[in-house]
Amino acid sequence: MTAADFGLLVLRLALGLMMMAHGYNKVKGGLDGTGRWFESLGMHPGWLHARLAACTELGAGLLFALGLLTPAAAAGIIGVMLVAGLTDHRGKGFFIFRKDQGWEYVMIIGVAAFAVACIGAGKASIDHGLGLDVEGWWGAAIAGIGGVGAAALVLALCYRPAPSSAKAS
Repeated sequence: MTAADFGLLVLRLALGLMMMAHGYNKVKGGLDGTGRWFESLGMHPGWLHARLAACTELGAGLLFALGLLTPAAAAGIIGVMLVAGLTDHRGKGFFIFRKDQGWEYVMIIGVAAFAVACIGAGKASIDHGLGLDVEGWWGAAIAGIGGVGAAALVLALCYRPAPSSAKAS
């Protein structure tokens, strides 16, 4: 295993396990409460989005950590992060450490997932072991088009934020 393969393994494990922790937190904290939070963001129906987000974070995170179907897993991560960025973090500035939770966090997660899809999962992956390596422009296309397309579809079908005047009251 090369240093690059080891680096990809560390990145995949860190990012994949972190995504799984986010999904688990949604389940553990109660999907009904998570659903109400999604509703407050304008994602309708909230109960459905709580379950979709939790399942995507758990499933894509696991696949990404294992290096299995890596570009598709990256697409799942990109899609979730893009929806989060546009519904919860947009308009709150760049930095996450600010009270209003800017968009730097979701952006870097999505970019890291995209980069791994471009580079490939590496030799320490199930993809490599099964001969399913997809990298380069194909990995980029699957992750980028899949993630952005899924996010666009979810937002077009389900994002209905309250008008600005309704939020103030």
